[in-house]
Amino acid sequence: MSDSAADRTPTPVDAIAEQWVATLVELSPDTATYIGAAGKLDEYQDFSPAGRARYEEAARAALSQLEAATPVDDTDRVTITDLSAELRLDLELAEAGWDQRDINVLASPAQGIREIFDLMPTATEEDWGIIARKMGNVATALEGYTETLREGIAAGNTPARRQVLEVLEQAKRNAAADGFFPEFALGAQVDSAGLPGSLHDDLTRNAQSAADAYGAFATFLESELAPAAREHDAVGRELYGLMSRRFLGATIDLDETYEWGIEELARMVEEQTRIAGEILPGASVEEAIAHLEKDPARKLHGRDALKAWMQNLSDTAIAELSRTHFEIPEPVKELECMIAPTPGGAIYYTGPTDDFSRPGRMWWSIPEGVDEFDTWRETTTVYHEGVPGHHLQIGQAVYNRAQLNSWRRLLAGTSGHAEGWALYAERLMEELGYLDDPADRLGMLDGQRMRAARVVLDIGVHLGKIHPETGAVWTSDDAFAFLRKNVNMNDGFVTFEVNRYLGWPGQAPSYKVGQRIWEQIRDAYKAKEGASFSNKVFHKNALDLGGVGLDTLRSALLG
Repeated sequence: MSDSAADRTPTPVDAIAEQWVATLVELSPDTATYIGAAGKLDEYQDFSPAGRARYEEAARAALSQLEAATPVDDTDRVTITDLSAELRLDLELAEAGWDQRDINVLASPAQGIREIFDLMPTATEEDWGIIARKMGNVATALEGYTETLREGIAAGNTPARRQVLEVLEQAKRNAAADGFFPEFALGAQVDSAGLPGSLHDDLTRNAQSAADAYGAFATFLESELAPAAREHDAVGRELYGLMSRRFLGATIDLDETYEWGIEELARMVEEQTRIAGEILPGASVEEAIAHLEKDPARKLHGRDALKAWMQNLSDTAIAELSRTHFEIPEPVKELECMIAPTPGGAIYYTGPTDDFSRPGRMWWSIPEGVDEFDTWRETTTVYHEGVPGHHLQIGQAVYNRAQLNSWRRLLAGTSGHAEGWALYAERLMEELGYLDDPADRLGMLDGQRMRAARVVLDIGVHLGKIHPETGAVWTSDDAFAFLRKNVNMNDGFVTFEVNRYLGWPGQAPSYKVGQRIWEQIRDAYKAKEGASFSNKVFHKNALDLGGVGLDTLRSALLG
C-alpha cells in the first residue's frame, strides 16, 4: 500500500471502473463532494424520471463493457464480478420501480438533499460561493424528486403512509424560519466576516429559497403522496429479496436466516444475563443496567464532554492497535469525532476524501433535549465507527491507490460488508481485551442484541413470517413491542428505529447477517491456512480488497 515503482499497473478493466466513477460524478455531483473529487459541486443529480433513465442507460453501457472485458489478474476479476453485480442489481431495482417509492425516515433523497451540506468545505470564499449556489438548486432537486414520486402515484407504486408522514415532519423542520438552511447561512455571516456583502446576500436569499423548497415538498407530501400512500408497511418477498441483495452483496436463504436470527437473539440474551451477574451478583439485565445508570463515574454531561471523550477513546485505540494488531497507514490515523448539526438520533461515519484533506469522521446526531450520556453504552460504538471498525475499513481502502482503482477504493461495497465488519470489529475488541470491563461488554452486547432482534423483526414483518412469541403473523405493531423488549432505549429511539426498518427493508439485518458472513469467511480461511493462519494477515488481505459485496469477499479470499 504505497505509491512506489511496485504499484500495480492499471488495466483496461480499471479504466472501465474509473470511467464509471467519472460517470457517477457527472450524473451525481454529490458523489464528487463525498469522495473529494472535482465536479459540479454546486449542482444536484437529476432526481426526475428522466435523470433515472440517463443513469440506467449509463449502467447498461458500463455493464456491457465489463461483460466484454478480459481480466488481467485477480484484482480485475474482483472488479468485474463486483461492479457487474452492482449494476445488474441497480437495473433490477429500477425495473421493480423502487425509485418511485423511495422515501423513508433516514436514507432517501428527502434527507440526502439536505445532508450533503454537512460534508461541504467551508474554509474559503469559494467554498461559501459553492454552498450558496447549491442552496439555490435545492428547489430543482426536490422538484425532480417530486416528479418521480408523482410517477409512482400514477403507477400505483407508492411508499407506506408511515414513512410519508414521518418525512413530512422532517421537511417541515427544514422549511422552518429557524431550520437548517437559515441557521447555516447565519453561521457563515457570523464566522466569516471577510466574505463580501454580495455573497452574504446570496447565502441569505438562497437559504430562504431552500427552506421554501422544503415547504413546497412538505405540501406535496401532505396533500398528494400521503393520501395515495399504502397503509401496510411490508414490501413482500420479491422486493425484499432484491433489497437484501443490495445491502449484503450476497444472496441468502431468508427463511433460514430468520430462524438463525431467533437463535442468535436467544444467545445474546443468555450472554447478557451472565454478564449482568458479573456487574451485580444475581441481577437481571434490567437491574444491572439500572445500577450502571446511577454510576456517576460512567456519565458524561454535555455535548462537549461527549465529543472530547469520543476523541480521546478513538485516538487511544488507533495509537495502540497500530502498534500491535493492524497496519494502519499514517493518513488513516486521523479520525475526527463530530456532533452532527441535526438532531436525528443516528450515529454514523463518513469516509475521508481521496486526498485525506477531509479526514474520516464519526458523527453523533443527538436528539433534542438529550444532554447526558453513558460511557458504558458507547465505548463499543467508538470502536464500531472508528478503529478497528468503519474508519479502518474505509480509510484503508481509500489509501490503497497502489492496488485498487477509484471505484474499488472510494465507492464500492455494501452495508453488509461495512456494518458486518464493524460488528465483527466489536467482537474483535472484546477478544483483544478492550472490553474487559463487564459494563463495557454489557454495552457491546446491548448493541449486538438489538442487531439480532432486527434480523427477526425485519424479515418477520416484511415477509409475513410467524412471530416466535405470539404464534401469529407479524404486524407492524408487533415490531415496536418486540424492539422495545430487546433494547434499553427510550420510546423515541424505538419509534425512530422501527420506522427506519419499516421504510428501508433489508438494511437493518445486514449488520448482524454481515457479521455472520464475515465470521464464516474467517473460519473457513483459518481452516484453509491451518497452522500458518494469522488474524493480522487475514484482516489485511480482506481490507486490501476495498469495499465489495460479501459473495465477492468470500470468493476472493477462499477461491
